[in-house]
Amino acid sequence: MTTPRGARGAVPRHDDRRRSFPQVAPREAPDGRFAATWWGNAWVEALEDTALDPARLARGKAYAGRGHVDAITVTPGRVVAYVHGSRPRPYRTEIRMRTLGDDGWERFLDEATARPDHIAALLDKDVPHALEAVTGLLPAPGDLVPDCSCPDDGYPCKHAAALCYQAARLLDEDPFVLFLMRGRGEQELLAELTRRNAALSAAETTAAAPPMPTVPARAVFDAAERAGLPLPPPLPAPDRPGRPAVFPPDPDAPDPLALDLLASEAAVRAHAFLTTGHDPVAALTPWQDAVRLAAAHPGSGLTASTRALYRDLAYALDRTPTDLARAVAAWRQGGAAGLAVLEEPWDPPAGPFDRARPALIAADFPAFRPWRNRLSTDSLQLRLGRDGLWYGYESDAGREDWWPRGAPDHDPVGALTDLLGR
Repeated sequence: MTTPRGARGAVPRHDDRRRSFPQVAPREAPDGRFAATWWGNAWVEALEDTALDPARLARGKAYAGRGHVDAITVTPGRVVAYVHGSRPRPYRTEIRMRTLGDDGWERFLDEATARPDHIAALLDKDVPHALEAVTGLLPAPGDLVPDCSCPDDGYPCKHAAALCYQAARLLDEDPFVLFLMRGRGEQELLAELTRRNAALSAAETTAAAPPMPTVPARAVFDAAERAGLPLPPPLPAPDRPGRPAVFPPDPDAPDPLALDLLASEAAVRAHAFLTTGHDPVAALTPWQDAVRLAAAHPGSGLTASTRALYRDLAYALDRTPTDLARAVAAWRQGGAAGLAVLEEPWDPPAGPFDRARPALIAADFPAFRPWRNRLSTDSLQLRLGRDGLWYGYESDAGREDWWPRGAPDHDPVGALTDLLGR
Protein backbone atom coordinates (compact mmCIF):
# COMPACT_ATOMS: atom_id res chain seq x y z
CA MET A 1 0.00 0.00 0.00
CA THR A 2 1.21 3.47 -0.82
CA THR A 3 2.39 5.54 2.13
CA PRO A 4 2.25 9.33 2.27
CA ARG A 5 6.03 9.71 2.32
CA GLY A 6 8.17 9.65 -0.82
CA ALA A 7 11.69 8.44 -1.38
CA ARG A 8 12.93 12.01 -1.62
CA GLY A 9 12.67 12.62 2.12
CA ALA A 10 10.20 14.03 4.57
CA VAL A 11 7.21 15.93 3.27
CA PRO A 12 7.10 19.50 4.64
CA ARG A 13 4.56 19.91 7.40
CA HIS A 14 1.37 21.79 6.61
CA ASP A 15 1.16 25.04 8.56
CA ASP A 16 -2.38 24.93 9.91
CA ARG A 17 -1.96 28.10 11.98
CA ARG A 18 -2.65 30.16 8.88
CA ARG A 19 -5.68 29.50 6.72
CA SER A 20 -6.96 31.50 3.77
CA PHE A 21 -10.49 31.28 2.41
CA PRO A 22 -11.54 32.46 -1.08
CA GLN A 23 -13.97 35.29 -1.57
CA VAL A 24 -17.55 34.22 -0.89
CA ALA A 25 -19.99 34.85 -3.70
CA PRO A 26 -22.69 37.48 -3.10
CA ARG A 27 -25.49 35.96 -1.08
CA GLU A 28 -28.30 37.55 0.85
CA ALA A 29 -28.80 36.25 4.36
CA PRO A 30 -32.16 34.48 4.79
CA ASP A 31 -34.34 36.31 7.32
CA GLY A 32 -31.45 38.75 7.81
CA ARG A 33 -29.42 36.10 9.67
CA PHE A 34 -25.84 35.58 8.56
CA ALA A 35 -25.18 32.48 10.67
CA ALA A 36 -26.91 29.09 10.81
CA THR A 37 -25.14 27.52 13.82
CA TRP A 38 -25.39 28.53 17.44
CA TRP A 39 -21.70 29.40 17.57
CA GLY A 40 -21.93 31.45 14.37
CA ASN A 41 -24.84 33.39 15.85
CA ALA A 42 -22.91 33.91 19.10
CA TRP A 43 -20.08 35.44 17.04
CA VAL A 44 -22.53 37.83 15.34
CA GLU A 45 -24.10 38.75 18.68
CA ALA A 46 -20.68 39.65 20.10
CA LEU A 47 -20.22 42.06 17.19
CA GLU A 48 -23.70 43.56 17.43
CA ASP A 49 -23.58 43.96 21.22
CA THR A 50 -20.31 45.92 20.86
CA ALA A 51 -21.37 48.16 17.97
CA LEU A 52 -22.06 51.81 18.72
CA ASP A 53 -23.92 52.58 15.49
CA PRO A 54 -26.65 50.20 14.19
CA ALA A 55 -26.62 52.02 10.83
CA ARG A 56 -22.99 51.04 10.22
CA LEU A 57 -23.87 47.46 11.10
CA ALA A 58 -26.66 47.46 8.53
CA ARG A 59 -24.33 48.80 5.83
CA GLY A 60 -21.69 46.24 6.80
CA LYS A 61 -24.24 43.42 6.54
CA ALA A 62 -25.23 44.71 3.09
CA TYR A 63 -21.56 44.83 2.04
CA ALA A 64 -21.07 41.23 3.13
CA GLY A 65 -24.22 40.10 1.35
CA ARG A 66 -23.13 41.75 -1.90
CA GLY A 67 -19.69 40.08 -1.83
CA HIS A 68 -17.57 43.14 -0.98
CA VAL A 69 -15.26 41.08 1.27
CA ASP A 70 -12.25 39.62 -0.54
CA ALA A 71 -10.38 36.46 0.53
CA ILE A 72 -10.14 36.10 4.32
CA THR A 73 -6.97 35.02 6.15
CA VAL A 74 -7.24 33.64 9.69
CA THR A 75 -4.31 33.33 12.10
CA PRO A 76 -4.32 33.04 15.91
CA GLY A 77 -6.02 36.13 17.31
CA ARG A 78 -6.61 37.80 13.95
CA VAL A 79 -8.97 37.78 10.94
CA VAL A 80 -7.83 39.89 7.97
CA ALA A 81 -9.34 40.74 4.56
CA TYR A 82 -9.58 43.55 2.03
CA VAL A 83 -13.08 45.02 1.89
CA HIS A 84 -14.36 47.09 -1.03
CA GLY A 85 -16.09 50.34 -0.19
CA SER A 86 -17.05 53.45 -2.13
CA ARG A 87 -13.48 54.10 -3.33
CA PRO A 88 -11.72 52.08 -6.08
CA ARG A 89 -9.04 50.78 -3.73
CA PRO A 90 -10.21 48.29 -1.08
CA TYR A 91 -9.49 48.85 2.61
CA ARG A 92 -7.36 46.52 4.71
CA THR A 93 -9.62 45.39 7.53
CA GLU A 94 -8.98 43.13 10.49
CA ILE A 95 -10.67 41.82 13.60
CA ARG A 96 -8.45 41.05 16.59
CA MET A 97 -9.30 38.98 19.65
CA ARG A 98 -7.42 37.40 22.51
CA THR A 99 -6.22 33.81 22.20
CA LEU A 100 -6.87 31.19 24.85
CA GLY A 101 -4.05 30.56 27.27
CA ASP A 102 -2.65 27.14 28.10
CA ASP A 103 -5.04 26.75 31.04
CA GLY A 104 -8.05 27.40 28.78
CA TRP A 105 -6.91 24.86 26.23
CA GLU A 106 -6.25 22.32 28.98
CA ARG A 107 -9.86 22.72 30.17
CA PHE A 108 -11.11 22.39 26.60
CA LEU A 109 -9.08 19.24 25.89
CA ASP A 110 -9.95 17.64 29.23
CA GLU A 111 -13.65 18.24 28.65
CA ALA A 112 -13.51 17.08 25.02
CA THR A 113 -11.78 13.78 25.83
CA ALA A 114 -13.93 13.09 28.89
CA ARG A 115 -16.83 12.07 26.65
CA PRO A 116 -16.58 10.15 23.35
CA ASP A 117 -19.61 12.01 21.96
CA HIS A 118 -17.71 15.29 22.30
CA ILE A 119 -14.87 13.99 20.10
CA ALA A 120 -17.38 12.59 17.60
CA ALA A 121 -19.16 15.96 17.48
CA LEU A 122 -15.91 17.83 16.84
CA LEU A 123 -14.94 15.45 14.03
CA ASP A 124 -18.42 16.05 12.58
CA LYS A 125 -17.77 19.83 12.60
CA ASP A 126 -20.09 20.47 15.54
CA VAL A 127 -19.33 22.25 18.82
CA PRO A 128 -21.07 20.89 21.94
CA HIS A 129 -22.37 23.62 24.24
CA ALA A 130 -20.51 21.99 27.13
CA LEU A 131 -17.13 22.78 25.59
CA GLU A 132 -18.00 26.45 25.30
CA ALA A 133 -19.29 26.51 28.88
CA VAL A 134 -15.95 25.42 30.39
CA THR A 135 -13.59 27.41 28.15
CA GLY A 136 -15.24 30.60 26.89
CA LEU A 137 -14.24 29.88 23.31
CA LEU A 138 -16.75 32.29 21.83
CA PRO A 139 -16.15 36.00 22.11
CA ALA A 140 -18.05 38.01 24.67
CA PRO A 141 -19.16 41.58 23.97
CA GLY A 142 -16.02 43.68 23.74
CA ASP A 143 -13.71 40.77 22.85
CA LEU A 144 -13.69 41.63 19.13
CA VAL A 145 -11.43 44.61 18.32
CA PRO A 146 -11.97 45.97 14.78
CA ASP A 147 -9.40 47.94 12.79
CA CYS A 148 -9.58 49.33 9.24
CA SER A 149 -7.51 51.52 6.95
CA CYS A 150 -10.59 53.60 6.01
CA PRO A 151 -11.05 57.13 7.44
CA ASP A 152 -14.27 56.18 9.24
CA ASP A 153 -13.80 56.19 13.04
CA GLY A 154 -16.95 54.19 13.72
CA TYR A 155 -16.74 51.27 16.14
CA PRO A 156 -16.89 49.18 14.08
CA CYS A 157 -16.85 50.82 10.66
CA LYS A 158 -18.99 49.24 7.96
CA HIS A 159 -15.96 47.45 6.44
CA ALA A 160 -15.03 45.77 9.73
CA ALA A 161 -18.68 44.87 10.28
CA ALA A 162 -18.80 43.28 6.80
CA LEU A 163 -15.71 41.22 7.59
CA CYS A 164 -17.18 40.10 10.89
CA TYR A 165 -20.47 39.03 9.29
CA GLN A 166 -18.61 37.14 6.57
CA ALA A 167 -16.42 35.42 9.19
CA ALA A 168 -19.61 34.06 10.76
CA ARG A 169 -20.19 32.10 7.56
CA LEU A 170 -16.72 30.58 7.83
CA LEU A 171 -17.48 29.49 11.38
CA ASP A 172 -20.72 27.89 10.20
CA GLU A 173 -18.82 25.80 7.67
CA ASP A 174 -15.94 24.79 9.94
CA PRO A 175 -15.79 25.46 13.70
CA PHE A 176 -12.06 24.69 13.62
CA VAL A 177 -11.74 28.21 12.21
CA LEU A 178 -12.93 29.44 15.60
CA PHE A 179 -10.31 27.31 17.34
CA LEU A 180 -7.65 28.79 15.06
CA MET A 181 -8.83 32.30 15.94
CA ARG A 182 -8.38 31.34 19.59
CA GLY A 183 -4.85 30.04 19.02
CA ARG A 184 -4.81 26.36 17.99
CA GLY A 185 -4.71 24.85 14.47
CA GLU A 186 -6.86 21.91 13.38
CA GLN A 187 -4.05 19.35 13.09
CA GLU A 188 -2.55 20.40 16.41
CA LEU A 189 -5.90 20.00 18.16
CA LEU A 190 -6.73 16.66 16.51
CA ALA A 191 -3.30 15.27 17.34
CA GLU A 192 -3.64 16.27 21.00
CA LEU A 193 -7.19 14.88 21.20
CA THR A 194 -5.91 11.63 19.69
CA ARG A 195 -3.05 11.42 22.18
CA ARG A 196 -5.27 12.08 25.19
CA ASN A 197 -7.95 9.69 24.00
CA ALA A 198 -5.35 6.94 23.56
CA ALA A 199 -3.94 7.58 27.03
CA LEU A 200 -7.43 7.53 28.54
CA SER A 201 -8.32 4.27 26.75
CA ALA A 202 -5.08 2.66 27.91
CA ALA A 203 -5.71 3.74 31.50
CA GLU A 204 -9.26 2.36 31.42
CA THR A 205 -8.06 -0.93 29.96
CA THR A 206 -5.34 -1.30 32.58
CA ALA A 207 -7.73 -0.52 35.40
CA ALA A 208 -10.42 -2.87 34.09
CA ALA A 209 -8.29 -6.00 33.63
CA PRO A 210 -4.91 -6.75 35.22
CA PRO A 211 -2.45 -8.45 32.86
CA MET A 212 -2.77 -12.25 32.68
CA PRO A 213 0.22 -14.61 32.77
CA THR A 214 1.33 -15.70 29.31
CA VAL A 215 2.76 -18.89 27.80
CA PRO A 216 4.80 -18.90 24.57
CA ALA A 217 2.71 -20.30 21.71
CA ARG A 218 5.59 -22.52 20.59
CA ALA A 219 5.63 -24.24 23.99
CA VAL A 220 1.90 -25.00 23.71
CA PHE A 221 2.24 -26.46 20.21
CA ASP A 222 5.30 -28.55 21.21
CA ALA A 223 3.48 -29.97 24.24
CA ALA A 224 0.40 -30.81 22.15
CA GLU A 225 2.59 -32.53 19.54
CA ARG A 226 4.41 -34.63 22.14
CA ALA A 227 1.10 -35.69 23.68
CA GLY A 228 -0.41 -36.52 20.29
CA LEU A 229 -3.25 -34.05 20.79
CA PRO A 230 -4.99 -32.53 17.74
CA LEU A 231 -4.74 -28.80 17.23
CA PRO A 232 -7.93 -26.82 17.93
CA PRO A 233 -9.96 -25.72 14.92
CA PRO A 234 -9.24 -22.22 13.60
CA LEU A 235 -11.20 -19.43 15.18
CA PRO A 236 -14.09 -18.13 13.06
CA ALA A 237 -13.40 -15.03 11.08
CA PRO A 238 -14.79 -11.84 12.64
CA ASP A 239 -17.90 -10.31 11.09
CA ARG A 240 -16.09 -7.10 10.17
CA PRO A 241 -12.58 -5.66 10.09
CA GLY A 242 -11.11 -4.57 13.40
CA ARG A 243 -10.47 -0.97 14.34
CA PRO A 244 -6.84 0.20 14.41
CA ALA A 245 -5.09 1.46 17.49
CA VAL A 246 -5.01 5.18 18.22
CA PHE A 247 -1.71 6.63 17.07
CA PRO A 248 0.01 9.37 19.09
CA PRO A 249 1.73 12.15 17.12
CA ASP A 250 5.37 11.68 16.17
CA PRO A 251 7.38 14.46 14.46
CA ASP A 252 9.26 11.87 12.38
CA ALA A 253 6.16 10.03 11.14
CA PRO A 254 3.07 10.85 9.05
CA ASP A 255 0.36 12.58 11.03
CA PRO A 256 -1.98 10.40 13.15
CA LEU A 257 -4.93 10.80 10.78
CA ALA A 258 -2.89 9.46 7.85
CA LEU A 259 -1.68 6.52 9.96
CA ASP A 260 -5.24 5.79 11.05
CA LEU A 261 -6.38 5.76 7.42
CA LEU A 262 -3.58 3.41 6.35
CA ALA A 263 -4.16 1.09 9.31
CA SER A 264 -7.91 0.99 8.59
CA GLU A 265 -7.18 0.11 4.96
CA ALA A 266 -4.78 -2.66 6.05
CA ALA A 267 -7.45 -4.08 8.38
CA VAL A 268 -10.01 -4.19 5.57
CA ARG A 269 -7.55 -5.93 3.24
CA ALA A 270 -6.57 -8.44 5.93
CA HIS A 271 -10.22 -9.23 6.68
CA ALA A 272 -10.98 -9.74 2.98
CA PHE A 273 -7.97 -12.05 2.60
CA LEU A 274 -8.93 -14.00 5.73
CA THR A 275 -12.53 -14.55 4.62
CA THR A 276 -12.05 -15.01 0.86
CA GLY A 277 -8.40 -15.96 0.40
CA HIS A 278 -8.09 -13.05 -2.04
CA ASP A 279 -6.47 -9.64 -1.58
CA PRO A 280 -8.72 -7.29 -3.58
CA VAL A 281 -6.00 -4.73 -4.27
CA ALA A 282 -2.88 -6.88 -4.61
CA ALA A 283 -2.75 -6.44 -8.39
CA LEU A 284 -2.90 -2.64 -8.29
CA THR A 285 0.11 -0.50 -9.10
CA PRO A 286 1.27 2.03 -6.46
CA TRP A 287 -0.45 4.82 -8.43
CA GLN A 288 -3.73 2.89 -8.72
CA ASP A 289 -3.60 2.08 -5.02
CA ALA A 290 -2.99 5.74 -4.13
CA VAL A 291 -5.98 6.77 -6.25
CA ARG A 292 -8.16 4.08 -4.69
CA LEU A 293 -7.06 5.13 -1.22
CA ALA A 294 -7.90 8.79 -1.82
CA ALA A 295 -11.19 7.96 -3.56
CA ALA A 296 -12.34 5.78 -0.67
CA HIS A 297 -11.80 8.52 1.93
CA PRO A 298 -15.03 10.48 2.65
CA GLY A 299 -14.70 14.14 1.78
CA SER A 300 -11.29 13.71 0.17
CA GLY A 301 -9.70 16.95 -0.82
CA LEU A 302 -12.28 19.09 1.01
CA THR A 303 -10.84 19.45 4.51
CA ALA A 304 -7.38 20.51 5.62
CA SER A 305 -6.47 16.96 6.63
CA THR A 306 -7.65 15.38 3.37
CA ARG A 307 -6.02 18.12 1.29
CA ALA A 308 -2.79 17.17 3.06
CA LEU A 309 -3.48 13.51 2.20
CA TYR A 310 -3.85 14.44 -1.50
CA ARG A 311 -0.65 16.46 -1.41
CA ASP A 312 1.38 13.73 0.30
CA LEU A 313 0.10 10.88 -1.89
CA ALA A 314 0.75 12.89 -5.06
CA TYR A 315 4.23 13.91 -3.85
CA ALA A 316 5.17 10.30 -3.11
CA LEU A 317 4.42 9.31 -6.70
CA ASP A 318 5.81 12.36 -8.51
CA ARG A 319 2.34 13.58 -9.45
CA THR A 320 0.50 16.82 -8.71
CA PRO A 321 -2.56 17.14 -6.44
CA THR A 322 -4.54 18.06 -9.58
CA ASP A 323 -3.43 14.80 -11.25
CA LEU A 324 -4.64 12.91 -8.19
CA ALA A 325 -7.94 14.80 -7.99
CA ARG A 326 -8.68 14.04 -11.67
CA ALA A 327 -7.74 10.38 -11.16
CA VAL A 328 -9.97 10.17 -8.07
CA ALA A 329 -12.89 11.48 -10.14
CA ALA A 330 -12.21 8.77 -12.73
CA TRP A 331 -11.97 6.06 -10.05
CA ARG A 332 -15.27 7.15 -8.52
CA GLN A 333 -16.77 7.09 -11.99
CA GLY A 334 -15.69 3.57 -12.87
CA GLY A 335 -13.05 2.09 -10.57
CA ALA A 336 -9.86 0.74 -12.14
CA ALA A 337 -11.57 0.62 -15.54
CA GLY A 338 -12.50 4.31 -15.21
CA LEU A 339 -8.90 5.20 -14.36
CA ALA A 340 -7.69 3.30 -17.43
CA VAL A 341 -10.15 5.26 -19.59
CA LEU A 342 -8.68 8.50 -18.21
CA GLU A 343 -5.06 7.57 -18.82
CA GLU A 344 -4.94 5.14 -21.77
CA PRO A 345 -6.28 6.15 -25.21
CA TRP A 346 -6.62 3.12 -27.51
CA ASP A 347 -7.89 2.11 -30.95
CA PRO A 348 -11.17 0.22 -30.56
CA PRO A 349 -12.26 -2.36 -33.16
CA ALA A 350 -15.12 -1.63 -35.54
CA GLY A 351 -18.51 -2.16 -34.00
CA PRO A 352 -19.74 -0.23 -30.94
CA PHE A 353 -17.53 2.77 -31.69
CA ASP A 354 -18.65 3.00 -35.32
CA ARG A 355 -22.31 2.74 -34.29
CA ALA A 356 -21.98 5.51 -31.70
CA ARG A 357 -21.85 8.50 -34.08
CA PRO A 358 -25.06 7.59 -35.99
CA ALA A 359 -26.78 7.04 -32.63
CA LEU A 360 -25.66 10.48 -31.41
CA ILE A 361 -26.73 12.12 -34.68
CA ALA A 362 -30.16 10.48 -34.40
CA ALA A 363 -30.43 11.92 -30.87
CA ASP A 364 -29.61 15.44 -32.19
CA PHE A 365 -25.95 15.39 -31.12
CA PRO A 366 -24.22 15.71 -34.52
CA ALA A 367 -21.08 17.64 -33.55
CA PHE A 368 -18.93 14.87 -32.07
CA ARG A 369 -15.51 14.34 -33.71
CA PRO A 370 -13.73 10.94 -33.48
CA TRP A 371 -10.15 10.35 -32.31
CA ARG A 372 -9.06 6.88 -31.27
CA ASN A 373 -11.57 5.79 -28.55
CA ARG A 374 -12.93 9.32 -28.05
CA LEU A 375 -15.78 11.38 -29.48
CA SER A 376 -15.47 15.10 -28.68
CA THR A 377 -17.06 18.52 -29.03
CA ASP A 378 -15.48 21.70 -27.68
CA SER A 379 -16.71 20.98 -24.15
CA LEU A 380 -18.11 17.42 -24.09
CA GLN A 381 -16.44 14.09 -24.66
CA LEU A 382 -17.36 10.41 -24.64
CA ARG A 383 -14.66 7.77 -24.19
CA LEU A 384 -15.17 4.10 -24.95
CA GLY A 385 -13.56 1.87 -22.34
CA ARG A 386 -12.16 -1.58 -22.92
CA ASP A 387 -15.05 -2.83 -20.79
CA GLY A 388 -17.51 -1.70 -23.49
CA LEU A 389 -18.88 1.21 -21.46
CA TRP A 390 -19.00 4.85 -22.55
CA TYR A 391 -17.59 7.36 -20.05
CA GLY A 392 -18.57 11.04 -20.06
CA TYR A 393 -16.07 13.92 -19.75
CA GLU A 394 -16.36 17.71 -19.60
CA SER A 395 -13.95 20.60 -20.25
CA ASP A 396 -14.19 24.36 -20.50
CA ALA A 397 -14.71 25.27 -24.15
CA GLY A 398 -11.46 25.60 -26.05
CA ARG A 399 -9.36 23.90 -23.35
CA GLU A 400 -8.02 20.36 -23.29
CA ASP A 401 -8.78 19.96 -19.59
CA TRP A 402 -11.06 16.95 -19.51
CA TRP A 403 -12.66 15.78 -16.23
CA PRO A 404 -14.76 12.64 -15.72
CA ARG A 405 -18.47 13.38 -15.21
CA GLY A 406 -21.61 11.29 -14.95
CA ALA A 407 -22.13 7.53 -14.89
CA PRO A 408 -20.76 5.14 -17.55
CA ASP A 409 -23.29 3.45 -19.84
CA HIS A 410 -23.29 0.82 -22.59
CA ASP A 411 -25.26 3.33 -24.67
CA PRO A 412 -23.34 6.50 -25.69
CA VAL A 413 -26.59 8.50 -25.75
CA GLY A 414 -27.38 7.31 -22.22
CA ALA A 415 -23.92 8.31 -20.97
CA LEU A 416 -24.27 11.74 -22.59
CA THR A 417 -27.79 12.22 -21.20
CA ASP A 418 -26.55 11.45 -17.69
CA LEU A 419 -23.63 13.84 -18.18
CA LEU A 420 -25.86 16.71 -19.34
CA GLY A 421 -28.34 16.07 -16.55
CA ARG A 422 -25.76 16.71 -13.82
